[in-house]
Amino acid sequence: EVQLVESGGGLVQAGGSLNLSCATSGSIFGQYVIGWFRQAPGKDRERVSCISRNVESTFYEDSVKGRFTLSSDNANNTVYLQMRSLKPKDTAVYYCAAKPRGEQHYDSWGQGTQVTDSS
Repeated sequence: EVQLVESGGGLVQAGGSLNLSCATSGSIFGQYVIGWFRQAPGKDRERVSCISRNVESTFYEDSVKGRFTLSSDNANNTVYLQMRSLKPKDTAVYYCAAKPRGEQHYDSWGQGTQVTDSS
């Protein structure tokens, strides 16, 4: 299990931008898939984006394609989620998670960071 700490959430008006960060406990890239999830009030948690460094592939959920960008800084063991053109429906608690490559389930989770539309 790895330690994950999210930061960067806050209030933002519709159309605005926020950058979320996920600091990991060590050099896990290449061994783990890192994902961003979100859970809105009254809704199930959904995967937003994920990255697997070994295959250099990144997934985006359809509703965020073209607006969100996931990137990583291997030297600083940090994964970022850049969010642009935010919409009220993006309001949620955002979580960073990790799973060993080849595993089905994410077994390490951060505490979450709140993103709220202030419009």
